[in-house]
Amino acid sequence: MDYFFRFAPMIAPEYPNNEKYRQTAVEKYGLLDTLPEESYDNITSIMSYICDAPISLITLLDKDRNFLKSHYGIPFSESPRNISFCGHAINSDDPITIIKDSRVDERFEGNPLVTEHQAIFYAGAPLIDSDGFKLGTLCVYDVKPRELTREQKNALIAMSKQVVSLFEQRYQNLKLTQLSDKLEKRNEDLKKFASVVSHDLKSPLANIISLTELLEDDNKDNLNKESLQYLEYLRTSSYSLRDYIDGILKFYKSDDIIKNSKETIVIGHLLDELKKITDSEHKVEFNVSSSLKEIFANRTALMQILINLITNAIKYNSKSEIIIDINITEEENFYNFEIKDNGDGIPKDFLGKIFDLFTVVGVEDRDGNVGTGIGLATVKKIVRNLDGDISVASTEGTGSTFIFTISKT
Repeated sequence: MDYFFRFAPMIAPEYPNNEKYRQTAVEKYGLLDTLPEESYDNITSIMSYICDAPISLITLLDKDRNFLKSHYGIPFSESPRNISFCGHAINSDDPITIIKDSRVDERFEGNPLVTEHQAIFYAGAPLIDSDGFKLGTLCVYDVKPRELTREQKNALIAMSKQVVSLFEQRYQNLKLTQLSDKLEKRNEDLKKFASVVSHDLKSPLANIISLTELLEDDNKDNLNKESLQYLEYLRTSSYSLRDYIDGILKFYKSDDIIKNSKETIVIGHLLDELKKITDSEHKVEFNVSSSLKEIFANRTALMQILINLITNAIKYNSKSEIIIDINITEEENFYNFEIKDNGDGIPKDFLGKIFDLFTVVGVEDRDGNVGTGIGLATVKKIVRNLDGDISVASTEGTGSTFIFTISKT
């Protein structure tokens, strides 16, 4: 409801010397012109009761108006700043401004809040932010001259600080939301970039690999050992670059995997599928321990985690007999997975950063290739997106144990 006031001679509140910066402080909270909120309305209701006053307000002094974030006892949500009591209150150095009877105060002579709305008594505590700017007030009005008790004054001052705490919480939430939006957009941009780069690089890279192999096949008898070695380097480097590009794309697409719905997974079938995928070239002894027959989880995400860990356990194992122990258990809210191998292990200096993107140990696998530092970072990202956690324990020459959890909910 809009209210129009007729003006009479009075003393309008002056603007503070730091008004420009004070106004910026008010605007940063994003509260102007917002709808009523229960947390603020509860405070004005409580202060009306404590102070035994029919009206209680939470106000914000805007450029030319007094915006009422919460208004208990009156139906309107703003009034002109030049007739506001709160405009005078923020200019005071007192912890609380009290006007016992506005009818005998020259500042409010002819003020329509007094003459038309019987705002006789006023008590307001300034809302002071962490930088010292007075944003507005927590105040009470009455239609008769009166005083506040010491306890009522203390309550008004204390509750004004609580209002500011709510403001600060809102501001922090706004910053977190903005940061989240910014990070989400950045991640989307990186995902698009990775996809474009992957597409644009893989085609010429495939041509390089094909031409290298063709050149080697057609000139086996014409090339010396050194030239053949150069071709082998070129082919190996091309394969490494292809794996690197594929890894980048998988990392930035890993969030999409989580969108798949959960399903019932039979443990036996899951392990049979893992063996077929990971044990195509090398003889591996799998030892499985689990009292569970089935689990309810995101199959695609779980498979990517397990395939990566088991493939690494095979690749980085120079022993003649490869052994991988898999243990699956459950708790009330989580499934627990333990993948243990008898491989070459991870150097102690790398254990704390093995899941960081682009971190590589620099050790060749059993096929002579060096990792890209993307696989385990992707694994960790997927595990975290499944509301789980992952850790590793390892001893060089003995093997590694990866333990991860995924949430049941």
